[in-house]
Formats: sequence, structure tokens, C-alpha cells
Amino acid sequence: MTSRTSRPSTPRTPSTPTTAVKATGTLDTYRQVIAVTGALLPVVSFLGRLPVAVIQFGSVLLVTRTSGSLATGGTVACALALGQVAMGPFVGRLADRRGQRPVVLAFALLNSAAIAAYTLGALYGLPTLLLVVLGVLAGATVPGVGPLARARGVALVRREGVDERVVNAVLSLESTMDELSFVLGPAFIGVASVVAHPAYAFGAAALLVAVCGAGFALHPTAAAVPRTAADARPRAGVERARMPRQVHVVRVGLVLLGVLLGGCGAGITALTQELGHEDQAGLVYAAMGVMSAVVGLSMAAVPERFALPTRWRLATGAAALLSLPLIVTHTMWLLYVAVTVFGALFAPNLITGFGLTERAVPRERLAEGMTVAASAFVGGQAVTLAVAGRLAQAHGPAVAFAMGSAAAALAFLVALRVRPLQAATRAVAAP
Repeated sequence: MTSRTSRPSTPRTPSTPTTAVKATGTLDTYRQVIAVTGALLPVVSFLGRLPVAVIQFGSVLLVTRTSGSLATGGTVACALALGQVAMGPFVGRLADRRGQRPVVLAFALLNSAAIAAYTLGALYGLPTLLLVVLGVLAGATVPGVGPLARARGVALVRREGVDERVVNAVLSLESTMDELSFVLGPAFIGVASVVAHPAYAFGAAALLVAVCGAGFALHPTAAAVPRTAADARPRAGVERARMPRQVHVVRVGLVLLGVLLGGCGAGITALTQELGHEDQAGLVYAAMGVMSAVVGLSMAAVPERFALPTRWRLATGAAALLSLPLIVTHTMWLLYVAVTVFGALFAPNLITGFGLTERAVPRERLAEGMTVAASAFVGGQAVTLAVAGRLAQAHGPAVAFAMGSAAAALAFLVALRVRPLQAATRAVAAP
């Protein structure tokens, strides 16, 4: 963003136009982030959010394997994601008011039990309605480690009075860890499906969320995000800070990006099944995520003068164009190539969307803003998985890919509505 209140900056090496110095500067920025957060926090937050990727993508494969129906798998996966969407904002609001430690700890333990029950229900072939209920519970108890880690990391570095490049590095690192989780999650599911059964990956996810979710909750940095005054009772005549209009515009864009990813996910599952390589669906998805993660890490090197609204317009427009080849893809090797190239645009879209959210929301509602943004993305993905899964089963994978491309085009139109924020719209964090 270009119109922000100035903040004191840590001493920095004067920049030079050479590529080597720019790369060194980017590494130094990430070192500065790790120096503030500590090396353990990114590890436990990454492992704590990995189960979400496993159960979101793996639900389609698990239920499709046990029920024999891609449509049923998509429906149950949609229910799981909608449970997360419905409860995600509540988890963020509760963390703002009560602190991250007790909220994440309680939800991590509940989520572990819910994932185990959901897995057993699928293995024992429960009716679709019961699987939907168990899926909703598994999604509703997700502890929201990813968005809460964003809120915690931003609070930590802003407390140190850093410049905007370090804040951007936090968001890039967090989005890259999200992408890596969505690389390893599908890959883990893919390997488990080939070697034995996707249920083994779900068992590992239940264990991970219990151990690493609790580790994230109990980490000393949990106190870095101050609880709001509303943590008791709102006083008469005092209202919560209102969300600026731009926050809602960005959320619409994130919903459409979720539709894009959901359409791609359904298309990948349907096409690999059609080609007789259904066990490679997770590996194809992982190929897309690898490229996205690599590009995501490089986003910290983007100059601050390259404003976030401009970045988002370019990223959404490019995603719309690069998603078109998926519609006509009809072989496995072409699918790998197409999703790898397309994956380069996903991290820039998500990083920019969360960056716009971070700059727009009032500081005392940061965790809520981040969880709602994540829920918007997951919600778009969830609904699309159910709808596109049925369409792909009836009319072929090209329909699912086309739905994603249309959503990307709409996201570009939404990005055109985003404007640079005025500094007055931001609330300054209390020390």
C-alpha cells in the first residue's frame, strides 16, 4: 500500500539494483521475521495447519473410495468445509476476546476427536446423511491455526516497529506455509491411497492436530496478540470498530478464488479418474502447490511501491488466462504441465488478498478478520467441490475446469474495485 502512516524502521542495508543484493535483502528480511517469532513457532504452526489440508482434500478421496461415488465424496467434503466456514469467524472472534491460547487448545483437542470419528464413519460405510453430520463436526472444530498464525506473526513484528516489507514477509511466509501444507496434504493422501488406504492419512491428521495444535496454543508468543476490551462485556454506548467496505470487497474476491481452486480440484479428481490414474490426483494437486509455494516465498522481494491493488489485478487476470488450458487438457502429462504453470499464480493471489485484509481491518479485530478471510476462501472452495464434482461426474472434467476459469475472470473484475486505503482507516495497535 502506498498511503500508510509511517513507522520507525530497523536499520537496513541500502538497496542496489543488482539481483544478488536483492536476493540477499529478501533473505535478511526472512531472518528478521524468524528472529522475532523464534524458529519453533513456524514449525508448530505449519504442522498444526497440515491436518486441515489433509481432511479438506482427502475427504473427497476417502468417501469416494468407501462409497464408490465421486458425487457423495464431493457432498461430504463440502459439508466439512462449510462447517469450517461457519465456525471460523467465531473462532477468530473468540481468540480476539479470550486470547489464542485457550481457544486454540480447546478446538485442537475437539478437532482431533472429530476427525477420528469422521474417519471411522467413512470406513464403516455410514449413510451419507450421517457422514455429512460428522463432516460438519470435523470442519466446525478446526482450530484455525493458519489465520491465527498470520495474526500472531503480524502482531509480533508490528510490536517491534518494523517497516512494511517485514510485514509483507510475514504474510508471504504464512501463505507459503499454507501452500506447502496443501502440497504435503494431498501428497500424503496420494501416497496413502496408493500404498494402503487414505484413512491412514486421516489418523495421522488427528494425531498432528492434537499435538501440534496444542504446541501452537501453548507457545509463549500466544500472548503477543492483545485481547480486546470486548473480552469482558461491551460498555454501554461503545461499539466495536466497524469493518471498512474494502474488507468485504476483498472477501468476495477470496470467495471467487476458492471457487477457482474448488473447480480445479474437482476437475483434477475427475480427469485422473477418467484416465484410470485416480491414485495420482493428490500428486497432481501437489505439483500445483509446489510451484505456488516457490513463487510465494519470492513475493517478499516485491517492492513496496508496487501497490497491493495493482498486484491483485495482475494476479487475478493472469490466473484467469492460465486456467484456460486446463479446460482442454486430456492426458496426464499435459495435466501435470498445465497445473504446474497455473500454480504459479495461486500464492500471489492469496498473499495479496490476506495483505489487503491485514491493512484494512481494525487492529483489535485482526484475528477475526483473518479467519473470516480464510473462511471466505474455503467456503467458495467447498460449495464448488460439491457442485463441480457432480457436474464433472455427469458431463466430464472440462465443465469443472471451466467453472474455475469463470470464477477467476469474476475475481479480476472484483479486483478492479479495490482501492488504496487511506491511513485513517487503520487502527494503531496498543503497545
